[in-house]
Amino acid sequence: MTNGASIADNGKAFETAEDTQDTEVRPSIIDWKSLWKPMSVLAGVFLVFFWLPVENSRFTGAVVESLALAKWYAREHVLLCLVPAFFIAGAISVFVSQAAVMKYLGAGARKVLSYSVASISGSILAVCSCTVLPLFAGIWKRGAGLGPAIAFLYSGPAINVLAIVLTARVLGIEIGIGRAVGAILFSVVIGLMMHFLFRKEERARAEAALHMPEPEVERPLWQNVVYFATLVGILVFATWGKPAEPTGLWHAVYSVKWLVTGLFAAFLGFLLVLWFQVKAVKVALSGAAVLILAYLFPHEPLIAFSAGIVALAYLTTTTRGEAETWFLSTWDFARQILPLLFAGVLVAGLLLGRPGSEGLIPSRWVSALVGGNSLGANLFSSVVGAFMYFATLTEVPILQGLLGAGMGKGPALALLLAGPALSLPNMLVIRSVLGTKKTAAFVSLVVIMATLSGMIFGHFFAA
Repeated sequence: MTNGASIADNGKAFETAEDTQDTEVRPSIIDWKSLWKPMSVLAGVFLVFFWLPVENSRFTGAVVESLALAKWYAREHVLLCLVPAFFIAGAISVFVSQAAVMKYLGAGARKVLSYSVASISGSILAVCSCTVLPLFAGIWKRGAGLGPAIAFLYSGPAINVLAIVLTARVLGIEIGIGRAVGAILFSVVIGLMMHFLFRKEERARAEAALHMPEPEVERPLWQNVVYFATLVGILVFATWGKPAEPTGLWHAVYSVKWLVTGLFAAFLGFLLVLWFQVKAVKVALSGAAVLILAYLFPHEPLIAFSAGIVALAYLTTTTRGEAETWFLSTWDFARQILPLLFAGVLVAGLLLGRPGSEGLIPSRWVSALVGGNSLGANLFSSVVGAFMYFATLTEVPILQGLLGAGMGKGPALALLLAGPALSLPNMLVIRSVLGTKKTAAFVSLVVIMATLSGMIFGHFFAA
């Protein structure tokens, strides 16, 4: 009995050991860590389509508004604003020396100088929260400090002189002055606070810059100034908005905007031949094609402008050296930014609709929540403004309608200070450049300061 029991026990022990060995040797063929994310996304997409409320008129209307906003954005904004901005950003990345950026905007530069340059640089461009992104990414890539780069990011859409003048004229001198003062202070204060919050990273960045070799200067400073002034001239005049009244200086410039844009483009072609070794024959043929299209379609200037963009892409991609590098840098910015922008525009249109229309969120809710001068009204106005997309100067007529519907002056200023500088597409792109933590800090600072500024303004200038 004893020997039989021992044999049986040994057999059981051997089976147990064999089972354990099989368990250890035979790993699971399922990698759950790599599977649960795509499975969750797939399940989420399925549930969204399963419960899609296509029979609801507000939902279908919001979908139409989302697509209409994306169409409008593609037709009116991408070609005239973003594409020139991409070329400027690519030029910054290639032709502006890192030493120059570090000298004026770097983490180790003098604060008075760096923040002054950043805010002034942004104020000369009549750009929206999305158009400024390629320019911001360009100076950040070249080594600008976080604070000055953020000051530029905010000042571009918030401090442009045209928007402030139009605000004062349409909405009143008080709101115009409040917007000007608030925007200037915001660009500097938010930049300084971002620098303080991430001072350890900025200190390390400044120390790393000290050990960088001095870059070789291939072109004199005056040539870069002329080159960038030409690009900025194309951007400014191509986006020159139509005035409300057919009189005055603004209308006079608007009536010749395409002529001036064409002159800047012709001068750019001359610079391509002179400084970038582009063949004169190619430039002449490209210019002739654009002129023919402008003559054949005088009432559709986007056709000739689009042909000019295609021509510039052709000239830079078929010329080795700096021109080719310029195009590749431009394409890198476009590839990174455009998909996020259009995704954000679609979501913003779905939720809030186009100006004058409604998305999923009824406009009466917005009007009801921004009356008076309470903390809630100013905070809500700041948050809605931060997520809503405003093209350059469109915030003024939108606010004119809201003020007429009972919106308080404090929440109006809060929206003016948060809205033009931020949008959902803008946030998505900033996150891809700076990361989640810095983006969240920047958005929070803008919303908080806009809310406080609105409350202070509304206290002294009640509706």
